[in-house]
Amino acid sequence: MKNQEIRNFSIIAHIDHGKSTLADRILEITGTLKKFQMKEQILDDMDLERERGITIKSHPIKIVYTSKSSKKYIFNLIDTPGHVDFSYEVSRSLAACEGAVLLVDASQGIEAQTVTNAYLAIENDLEIIPVINKIDLVGVEIESIKQQIIDLIGCNEKDIMMISAKTGKGVSELLEEIVIKIPPPKIKNNIPARALIFDSIYDSYRGAIPYIRVFDGEFKTGQKINIMSTNKVYEITEVGSFHLKRKKTNILRSGDVGYVVGQIKNIQDLKVGDTITTTDNLATVPLKGYKKMKPMVFSGLYPVKNDDFEELRSALEKLKLNDASLQYEPETAESLGFGFRCGFLGMLHLEIVKERLEREFDLELITTVPNVEYHVVLNSGKEIAMDTPSKMPDAGSVDYIKEPFIKAEIICPAEYIGNLMMLAQEKRGTYKDTHYLDATKAQIIYEIPLSEVIYDFYDKLKTVSRGYASFDYEFIDYRKTNLIKLDIIINNEPVDALSVIIHKEKSQIQGRKLVEKLRSLIPRQQFPIPIQAAIGSKIIARETVKALRKNVTAKCYGGDITRKRKLLEKQKEGKKRLKQVGSVEIPQEAFIAILQIDDK
Repeated sequence: MKNQEIRNFSIIAHIDHGKSTLADRILEITGTLKKFQMKEQILDDMDLERERGITIKSHPIKIVYTSKSSKKYIFNLIDTPGHVDFSYEVSRSLAACEGAVLLVDASQGIEAQTVTNAYLAIENDLEIIPVINKIDLVGVEIESIKQQIIDLIGCNEKDIMMISAKTGKGVSELLEEIVIKIPPPKIKNNIPARALIFDSIYDSYRGAIPYIRVFDGEFKTGQKINIMSTNKVYEITEVGSFHLKRKKTNILRSGDVGYVVGQIKNIQDLKVGDTITTTDNLATVPLKGYKKMKPMVFSGLYPVKNDDFEELRSALEKLKLNDASLQYEPETAESLGFGFRCGFLGMLHLEIVKERLEREFDLELITTVPNVEYHVVLNSGKEIAMDTPSKMPDAGSVDYIKEPFIKAEIICPAEYIGNLMMLAQEKRGTYKDTHYLDATKAQIIYEIPLSEVIYDFYDKLKTVSRGYASFDYEFIDYRKTNLIKLDIIINNEPVDALSVIIHKEKSQIQGRKLVEKLRSLIPRQQFPIPIQAAIGSKIIARETVKALRKNVTAKCYGGDITRKRKLLEKQKEGKKRLKQVGSVEIPQEAFIAILQIDDK
């Protein structure tokens, strides 16, 4: 098929605005799948995606569309995630496209991730087709939402499509608009081959399989490919395109989206965002890759069984192929043994990665307290990065600590502005601006320390706004604040995995609440367990888990009292000995207890 008949596009939107439902209707209307094959979220192939009702991974699929003029077109559609933690998936998908369908929920209007995704599409110089979805709902204010879209991307009102992805209304007209509006890929067949790796997966039998968008030249079976950043060479054993499953084809040409199998067994040779070329027509300049994502949240991942350390390393290597934003490096904790310090884009990303490792690789894992990366400035003037409190230098050598700040964008109905501003100020936020999208909807801008929003900010935001507010953020810079290290000591041993960096004003209250929480979580032993919160050498809070008491005198009935006293003294000596050598088992719940402490 000629390049003029190919359309590469993504569906982008805020979470729950109907991207996957629209993808389902497109597959059904184009006849890609028969009615009996259809099910909801057909492209979401992970159990986690179906259980949570969200898209976690981008999903490419090739569709043959016959237009109203009876002309056939190839649609390479990429369904993308909507949550802020998976925005890197969206940015990579957009780099493989010429256009984007921007979906807006008729009942919700423009939300935070709608704005971010629209800007990503504009940065990639894509043709944007604005679409209002869920027009079948009762009581929606279409005119107001149209004005929001016009203000966001500067389109004309007549450019905005009206659809219901659930019922299929307007979807046929949208497909015609895709043919008309989204430009075909530029033809570059007779030059050195270049393709961008926008995703990849690991297959136990076939090695690492890159998903590519071919920009220049062509790729076919038997050729040798060169991975440009590592200069590794592999022979192509198969090329193909995406239907519901990978489907083998003879060749991938300029403008095509597909995959390459080359028996790439060394996972380290393949990187998302890299360029591949062919050795018989070698390109010298790589394609523009992706901006490297900086992790925002750090947490330790440790196997429950120490013997599983190498399995965890292998699992992380394979998962990174499929999730390029994940970062990790080995680390050791005295209380947990060998594990990995991992960087994530947010708390949902952390949660999803942990669940995928446990489900897909059959591992049992412990996660440590999530935290952000701090910059510690020493008295000598040297500045060091610290992504875990255990790496904190001696307090006497520290001049001050800097923490990351974000620009938080909250979009909400006007009546909730007061509640949301109070929430942002509780989290040490600094007010910057308010912009009204229309008479009933506002955009509030705050600058907030990242450590204050990584765990429960999103949940509280939804609670105080009754679910109507949306939230997005971007990193600004590092700023000097009054931070200290809070240590937790259990049974007279510091537990480095429970240490936390905290604002000095909150340290006393948080320390007391945390030891109270840990007392209820740590199981009782045959000896008392002291739990202490300390700042340096100063103990600021203490609780004790009382010892279990075994009734050693139960078998004594009657007789001299000295017999009972002997048994009690023997028990006392045994408990003293046990306390000296006893180890305390700390449950997983204890490692996230600090995050569940209310600030008030």
